[in-house]
Amino acid sequence: MASENDGKWSKTALVVIDMQKDFIVAGGPMLVKGGEAIVPNVIKTVEVARNRGIPIIWVVREHDSLGRDVELFRRHLYGNGKPKPTSKGSVGAELVDGLVIQEGDYKLVKTRFSAFFNTNLHSYLQGIGITNLVIIGVQTPNCIRQTVFDAVALDYQRVTVILDATAAATPDVHIECLSETTSPPSQGRANIFDMKNVGVATPTLEEWCQS
Repeated sequence: MASENDGKWSKTALVVIDMQKDFIVAGGPMLVKGGEAIVPNVIKTVEVARNRGIPIIWVVREHDSLGRDVELFRRHLYGNGKPKPTSKGSVGAELVDGLVIQEGDYKLVKTRFSAFFNTNLHSYLQGIGITNLVIIGVQTPNCIRQTVFDAVALDYQRVTVILDATAAATPDVHIECLSETTSPPSQGRANIFDMKNVGVATPTLEEWCQS
């Protein structure tokens, strides 16, 4: 359905990263402890994006059940009797309840942190005329951070991370100190701080909805 904001948002895409059961649902083998809390905001962000006519790109991990395409440091999880996180076709690889890939959305499978690494994401975005990205999901220091910095390196004009639709294992890992200071944040709080320092916008969901 056409949106009143088609012109304003016509060059923007929403990238939803790793909102899969193995990362989000309690007991998952790759649980990101802050992930479950952001599910309502992720659902809302997707809803707002659809209303604005913004293309939705679902970025997920889907690994070989033997772990032959996973990072070396994770391959021990794919041995006999191991949980085999986000293996292709498994329940754990599915999106969490409330998130649904609809007709016209785009699903992209990655096997490393960045959604751009060894994928066709950049060429796909170029093909549909995208210059601005909004990024949400898990988790901040790994897949979010590396995707964001690759987007900056590839000269996307505007990169936005919605602060409360993105999560890490703990708030300290995710977000910077909010007080104004000339001192750098602690190591754990550096991720959002670092993104802001390279020009990334970091609104709350409420602020983004009002933009």
